[in-house]
Amino acid sequence: MSLISFHRFLIATAIVFCFGFGLWEFNAVGSDGGARAFVLGVVFTLLGIGMTVYLRHLGRFLGYDEGSEPR
Repeated sequence: MSLISFHRFLIATAIVFCFGFGLWEFNAVGSDGGARAFVLGVVFTLLGIGMTVYLRHLGRFLGYDEGSEPR
């Protein structure tokens, strides 16, 4: 496994965590979590969206051509 592939795996894991925790916090808003849970839900959902954009454009961020990655 190349370093780029491992990085993609870690970012994908972080995306799943962020969206999952965001949903968890949005669920907690209704059961006495209040404004704090809502803010955390929004923050982690935005982090998940940001990391999704990063993963989608990883080649451009790292400065390599997607087709030239060794396998």
